[in-house]
Amino acid sequence: MIELRNLNVTYEQRPVLLGCNLQLAPGQVHGLVGLNGAGKTTLLNTLVGVVKPRQGEVLYNGLKLRHRQVGYLEASNYFYANITGQEYLGLFPNNSPTFNTDTWQQLLHLPLHQLIETYSTGMKKKLALLAVLKLDRDIVILDEPFNGLDMEASQLLKSIVLKLRERQKTIIITSHIFESLTSICDQIHYLDNGCIAETIEQSGFRHFEDRLFETIRKQQEELMQKVL
Repeated sequence: MIELRNLNVTYEQRPVLLGCNLQLAPGQVHGLVGLNGAGKTTLLNTLVGVVKPRQGEVLYNGLKLRHRQVGYLEASNYFYANITGQEYLGLFPNNSPTFNTDTWQQLLHLPLHQLIETYSTGMKKKLALLAVLKLDRDIVILDEPFNGLDMEASQLLKSIVLKLRERQKTIIITSHIFESLTSICDQIHYLDNGCIAETIEQSGFRHFEDRLFETIRKQQEELMQKVL
């Protein structure tokens, strides 16, 4: 069980998370959604320890969550210059007894012998994901993992997430493509005004999607009335 207890986070003197509380059941896929600027990435960075909360704590099975327990795919991936995909993967320890680079290379269509700077955006995303899978951590966090992926790669990613769930991994995933979450998540958590405003079960996904899009539509209409 992952527990967020009264998390308060400030970024550049601006409050981002305000008394955020959440419980994430193990062995499930948890979606995290919110409007732009809601603090989704800040929340994920707090989970992995990149951002330190001003107040509150993150617990895993009753103890402080440690960075080494988490595999984190960031929304923006950064790579060293002048290294190949194979060399990049070599920077990460292999903690998975079933990890096989050759098989993954065929599955993901990755030219690991080539310099990363020659990769497309989608190829870089797949390479970063492969490094996370190699770590084989109990908790897997994926921040906007579908960005830059084509239809085939997106479907493969969904299959990977579901396989991780079968292995009792706890997965936390964000995406601005709502359908990509509804097809794989057990729960979706809505971040609004610095806290988790709502947790939605599978049976309520469609109704929540309608409500969320209606909120977005109203906000857009209000803004357009000011400029058009």
